[in-house]
Order: sequence, then C-alpha cells, then structure tokens
Amino acid sequence: MEKILDIIEAIAHEKNISRESAIEAFKDALINTAKKLTSPSSAFEAVIDNDTKTYHINKVITVVADDDERLEEEPDAYISLSEAKEFDDSLEVGDQLKEEFNLEDHGRTASANLFRELEYHVQRRIEQDLFEKYREKVGTVMLGTVNRIDNEDNTHVEIGELKGILTRRNRIKGESFKRGDTIRALLRYVSVDPQYGLFLELTRTSPKFLEALMANEVPEIADGVVEIVAAARIPGERAKIALKTDQMNVDPIGAAVGVKGVRINAVSEELNGENIDCIEYSPIPEIFITRALSPAITQNIKVDQEEKKAVVDITGDQKAKAIGRSGINIRLASMLTGYDIELNEVEGVTERQIDSSSDAPDMTKTKDTSALENLFK
Repeated sequence: MEKILDIIEAIAHEKNISRESAIEAFKDALINTAKKLTSPSSAFEAVIDNDTKTYHINKVITVVADDDERLEEEPDAYISLSEAKEFDDSLEVGDQLKEEFNLEDHGRTASANLFRELEYHVQRRIEQDLFEKYREKVGTVMLGTVNRIDNEDNTHVEIGELKGILTRRNRIKGESFKRGDTIRALLRYVSVDPQYGLFLELTRTSPKFLEALMANEVPEIADGVVEIVAAARIPGERAKIALKTDQMNVDPIGAAVGVKGVRINAVSEELNGENIDCIEYSPIPEIFITRALSPAITQNIKVDQEEKKAVVDITGDQKAKAIGRSGINIRLASMLTGYDIELNEVEGVTERQIDSSSDAPDMTKTKDTSALENLFK
C-alpha cells in the first residue's frame, strides 16, 4: 500500500477534485477504517509523508483527570492521569500517547473497508467542491437544457455537472417548456435534498433575475456606470426598475432602454413579454415616489419616513392611472420605493381639456385651408 498516494492523485485528477481534497478524503477513510477494525470510540490520526508518498496511522490516547466523564464515555480514547503515570511520571493532563496502527495486519478485511470508505469520502469531497463552486454563483443567471417535466409540473434542467429544478411557483405565469428547450434562470441557492441529492433551485420570477438580465444586456450597468437601485415585478405582467448614475454625461434611462428600445425589448422578450418601466432614482422620497407612480401625475405628497408611509394627492382623472389595472401600478410603486402609498383624491383636472362652452374658441380640426392662402401671395 506504500504507493497508494499515487493512486489517490490519479483519483483526484479523474474526479476533477483538488489534490488536497483527495488527500483529506484518504485520511478520513484511513481513520474510519481503523475505527471499524477496533472500536468506534477509539481516536486515530493519519499522517501523510508527501516526500516519500507513504502514510501511517497512530492510535491516540489523551491523558485526562481521574474524575473526567470521558473516561466512561470513550474509554478507548482517554486514560486517567494516575494510570498514565504508571507508564511515565512526567505525563500531565492533556498529553497524548501515540501507538502506531498497521492496517496491513488486518488483511483483506482492512482492504475492503478502506476501499468502501475511500469511495464514500471521495464522493463527499466531489459534492462539497461542487457545492462551493455553485454557491459562489448564487444570484447569477444560469443557462441550461430542459431534461424533463415531472408530475408536479416542475421543470428539471441540466446545468453543468448538476441538476437544476425550476418549480411552478418560480416560473413566469403563462410560460411552459418542453424537453430539449434551452432556458435561462437565476440561481437562488444550492441545496441538498434526500430525494434529489445536490441540486440547484432556479427562479425566473425574482426581481434579481430582472436585474441580472439588465446587466447582461446593458454594458453601462455591467460596468457600474449605471446602478440598479431597486426593482419590483409582477412576473409576466409588469415591472419597475430604478436606475441612477453619478456621471453627468450619462442618461441612465436612455442607456437601459437602448436605441429604439432594443435593450429593454430583449429583456422583456426573455420575461415572456413583461412590460418594464425604467425610472430615474432620487434620494428624495417625494420625488422617487412621484416618479414610481408614473404615468400618473400627482398634485402633492406627504411622506412619513419613520413609518414608511406616503399620502399622495391626486385628481380624479389621474387616479385610475396611479392605481393601474388590478392595482398593479400602485403595488409596484410601493414595492419599488418601500413605502406604503395611500391615494387621496382632490378636486380638479390634471389633463388639459378642451372647453366646449360657447365663449371658448373652436379647437376642432378643419380641412378648410382658405385662411392660409394669404401667406402664399
């Protein structure tokens, strides 16, 4: 078994894990094998010599006080001070006695146990490395291929070495996928489940998904020139996103929308036709809330910053716009700003109206051009 470290390095290369992870897995396998051959309460240490590529196992017994409870709980791992002094008077509490343990003395039983333990711990290291790799990608957009749709309407997606799951509640209303489709979704978190094992939970309904898509489409956002302050969504229907920039020569709204709306339309198309309103952020709550309620025009606003409440005065002709269909506009404005918004209807009309009274001039269109003839004489 002296050249087993060469085998361990080959396993690390084959399984695509680091050499250090493979060595740690080997140490755990040695210790667990030794415990199975002796006693579960025994303590062992595995020592690796990288120069000679050899290893050895030591059984470790720790010296404790005579009244230590661990003497009864784990008698194979601890020895009382009085008993230890019978071997060496210089020993004190906390010292360790080490005795070499040779697996080769246990023949095929040791080899079989070591193989099973090594296989188990290498697999755990593979999963741990994958877990760490994808945990660093949480909050980013993942690209995958749909593998199947289960009976609960969950979409199973192949992403690299792992499986991703897009549940129905994390899917935009009205969209459906079939096997072989390529989809993009936000990685919410990496999890371990008894049924699925190590898997990735995906979402297409989170505001963070909208932000990530905007960063992919808008270079100014990806470079940090334009910052996304907040985003709010009713998935598949409408969204509002607040943008700001510290550079005077950059228009954050224009950058996000793109020439002829090409950038914002690309994001909307990915979100199943979701309408996206881009709003310029303001640190002044009154201005920010007013902009968030667009396209409605407000008259006055009172803000309680401690209670996070805002009372907005609005005329009757603008109230429907402020509320939106099924209350979607005011809900999004509230989510975007973080304020509980209350509308207070006041008298008056905001939109410019044509006065139909007899005293008002007639503003209706006409096809009669005789009044312009003198201009061309």
